[in-house]
Amino acid sequence: MIATTATPVPLPNSRLRVGDVLRVGASGLRTRRLRTGLSTLGVAIGIAAMVGVLGLSASSREDLQIKIRALGTNLLEVQAGTGFGRGSGTLPDTAVAMVSRIGPVTSVSSIATVAGAVRRNDTISAGITSGISVFAADPGLLDTLHATLADGRWLDAATSTYPAAVLGSVTAQKLGIVDVADQLRVRINDEWFAVIGILDPVAAAPGLDRGAVVGIAAASTYLTAGAAVVPETIYVRTSDADVAAVRNVLSNTVNPATPEEVQVSRPSDALAAQEAASTAFTSLFLGLGAVALLVGGIGIANVMVIAVIERRSEIGLRRALGATRAHIRRQFLTEAILLAGAGGVVGVGLGAGVTAVYASIKHWQIVIPPIAIIGGFVAAVVIGGVAGLYPASRAARLPPTEALRSN
Repeated sequence: MIATTATPVPLPNSRLRVGDVLRVGASGLRTRRLRTGLSTLGVAIGIAAMVGVLGLSASSREDLQIKIRALGTNLLEVQAGTGFGRGSGTLPDTAVAMVSRIGPVTSVSSIATVAGAVRRNDTISAGITSGISVFAADPGLLDTLHATLADGRWLDAATSTYPAAVLGSVTAQKLGIVDVADQLRVRINDEWFAVIGILDPVAAAPGLDRGAVVGIAAASTYLTAGAAVVPETIYVRTSDADVAAVRNVLSNTVNPATPEEVQVSRPSDALAAQEAASTAFTSLFLGLGAVALLVGGIGIANVMVIAVIERRSEIGLRRALGATRAHIRRQFLTEAILLAGAGGVVGVGLGAGVTAVYASIKHWQIVIPPIAIIGGFVAAVVIGGVAGLYPASRAARLPPTEALRSN
């Protein structure tokens, strides 16, 4: 009888499922919690900086856009030129009437500063002004500036001739006046003025927030001893399509004799320039955030290289039990990606939180672009993957016998 030998059955190839890779990678991080925490913090700082910059920039831009929409790009501001060789700093008293004759102009109004001190009562010294100015304005100013009232009513043809005043938002706060229900009065110079309204903050003319507005006729009668009140600033509202054309003719219309002494500007241009400057600073801070993220990536690479050196015996044992080089490579690459991903999650949350807090303090609308959240996490994962490539390849190249003898 001839003995037969059984044909050896080949062992199946070693397999490492996705769940196994994640479990093995996470266990490696749990055994080095301090290093894991510090490396996560490094990535989190970089991601938080980038998310915060994008969020604060978007919130600031939205606030500027709201102001620009409130102002409208069809508002023009006319002032007399001041300084050496630029005239007296006043406009002709016929300026408002002349500007109103320009065809595309939809509304025009003027304002002038009047010398005076606003006090809550007559027991307060006249020298204590609290930084409150007195303005004389015509009834059309509210509509021209697209301003609104927090309480009460605006000046009209009747109240503009009597001692009545509308307070700016900051002025009302300083004087402790929250509404006009009790028919309160304030002392302007030596005259009592009834408070008939309180303005909301005025984006087109922020100076009004810290002022008290009276009618031009009332200012002449009660505050300037009958002297005429000459307009200092004229606000012109025109159709959107004719802004440039109206702007070109305003100087000659306001002061035909010396048009070079007239300055014409558009308030929304300043906000647009501010928005452009904000965009430039955003690019700068994004660059700084990218540097911080790069430093975090280098920290991950450093931690993973040290981990490979310290865990040679583990690598050798796993290789002896059937793990392939690809398995070892996936394990360490997964550790690096999980480490960076955790930093990305923390960084996105931290950056969004900083944006929300700062925007709330500045009374901005909170805007966090989706690209900041998604991009922040993706950037962290990519950084982790790149940082983990070399340590993972180094671990995979270790011969099993050498790795087992290393400890």
